[in-house]
Amino acid sequence: MPSPVVLGAIAALLLFWTVGAYNRLMRLRAEANTAFASLEAELAKQILLVRECLPPAEATQPAALEDGSSFWAGLHGAAAQFAASLAVARTKPLEPERIEALSAAQDVLAMAWERAERDDAHDLAGARLPESVTARRAQLAMQTRAAIDQFDRAVVRYNGAIAQFPAVVLAWLFGFRPGRGVRQVATAAGV
Repeated sequence: MPSPVVLGAIAALLLFWTVGAYNRLMRLRAEANTAFASLEAELAKQILLVRECLPPAEATQPAALEDGSSFWAGLHGAAAQFAASLAVARTKPLEPERIEALSAAQDVLAMAWERAERDDAHDLAGARLPESVTARRAQLAMQTRAAIDQFDRAVVRYNGAIAQFPAVVLAWLFGFRPGRGVRQVATAAGV
């Protein structure tokens, strides 16, 4: 029969390991949340760009849309949807459903921008989108891709930590759930 000193040492070792493993999981989750905050800042710039380049509200009303500027309304609607999805994802960025909704809204916004640029190509009066807006959008897209990569790497590290044995036991006990990165959503969707 083991002595009380040996049992106490084993219990202390187990306690210290548990506290250390829990702190590691908390740190990795915090890193993923911080990475999402950086991503959110970049995504908010995209919404701001849409709002800056939109014509006044009366120009996007149904009567004004007959002149072929319906893409402004589409761009405005896509930006509003994207802003709402971003606000929801901000509260719990590691919940897969929220990131999936954000990714879908980002795809809708990208399609609205592409439509705006495509419609510009057929306008004989000249482009509706100034070159500076198109260049700024390209720059924001690059910065956003970098922020997405940072967030996705943080999510992969977090998911890896909660899947390792014996930390998986702590993850189960304390309710740590796997997150989903933005690129993982695109891959899962076959993009």
